[in-house]
Amino acid sequence: MTGSRTWLLRLVIAFSFAQGAVSMARPAVSYRALALGADERAIGVIAAVYALFPLFAAVPLGRRTDHGRCVPLLAAGVVLISSGCALSGLAGSLAAMAVWSGIMGLGHLSFVIGAQSIVARRSAPAEQDRNFGHFTIGASLGQLVGPVAAGLVIGGDMARTSALALLASAAVAALSCAFLRRVEHRATPGSRTERAKVPVHHILRTRGVPAGIFISLAVLSATDVLTAYLPVVGEHRGIAPAVVGLLLSLRAAATIACRLVMTPMIRAVGRTALLTVTCLLAALLCAVIALPVPVWGLTVVMAALGFCLGVGQPLSMTTVVRAAPAGARSTALALRLTGNRLGQVAAPASAGLVAGVAGTAAPFVMLGVLLLAAAGTGLRAGRNPSRPDGAEHDTRAVRTHDYPRRPTRCGESTLRDRQERQ
Repeated sequence: MTGSRTWLLRLVIAFSFAQGAVSMARPAVSYRALALGADERAIGVIAAVYALFPLFAAVPLGRRTDHGRCVPLLAAGVVLISSGCALSGLAGSLAAMAVWSGIMGLGHLSFVIGAQSIVARRSAPAEQDRNFGHFTIGASLGQLVGPVAAGLVIGGDMARTSALALLASAAVAALSCAFLRRVEHRATPGSRTERAKVPVHHILRTRGVPAGIFISLAVLSATDVLTAYLPVVGEHRGIAPAVVGLLLSLRAAATIACRLVMTPMIRAVGRTALLTVTCLLAALLCAVIALPVPVWGLTVVMAALGFCLGVGQPLSMTTVVRAAPAGARSTALALRLTGNRLGQVAAPASAGLVAGVAGTAAPFVMLGVLLLAAAGTGLRAGRNPSRPDGAEHDTRAVRTHDYPRRPTRCGESTLRDRQERQ
């Protein structure tokens, strides 16, 4: 990474620690809840509460970020994540675990809104797919290490070891603060000028925004239900927690591999085809998890599924940022995250109901249907692009009058464009 993008490297590392803490805590919460007597439905409710508090906070936080600095929001997010993890480990009831899980989710939302807004502000249009792809590698690194760490810590005495894993995840989250310096300009575009607030309904009616929100919702819901319910599937099929952790980390490793090669894939097949095909394949792979496949089969499925799920998040970020009105991009990203949290509330709760009625494998069939709908949405969005000239968005052809750049020094934009062409 070149010196001009060291801010992105620091942001990726900070995000890795924050996401690693959450990814370590989520399965630990499930195991601790099981130790406290939870059934599949209770697990679904606790997983849904993780997303419930953020559901109401996303848009106000996005409004604030559109007209202010982002780093304070990152720091607040770290405090809330650490507090939620630690207090979940100390909780003695399922109700308390649900509340602290919600605090953890609120902290994660705060961190992600601030971090995504920094990437959107500091990336020229031709850099957005690449920079958002690199940014989401931080999430994948956390998702790679977190479940493995949880699986290694959680052992025979599930109540004690799951609490220990939650306390350890609180310490991991705190480490991200060390990398938040100089990730943001002191004077941001939002703080230089006061802009009128764009109404939320106007943002949601902007062509391209709803599609980006729904695709992101579907992909994240799949990842979230996988994280929450694979431990339950493992318990029913006699798969050890350490193996479940390795399977979840394998999915994250495949997602990292996908994002490292995403830019060449976009150049080869186009954004619409890549998004549609990967969502379609992910739908089929989720349905396969519902079958009684052996551990080696689950290993292959999770690797392929992780690769396919790696496309949706960064491309949906770019889609929303490019489609959103100027001065409302943080709010648009917050609306995307609201959609994510809505999916995180509805998907685990629905998965809990489905699992209670049809068995622990049934939620994965539900995910397959959701991802199939996302594939159709991506295809329709590609056929009805928001650009007036009918061209598909890509990293090489973005008209500057459609998407205003942040203020740059003379020659900076030209230099970036030359670097991109090389």
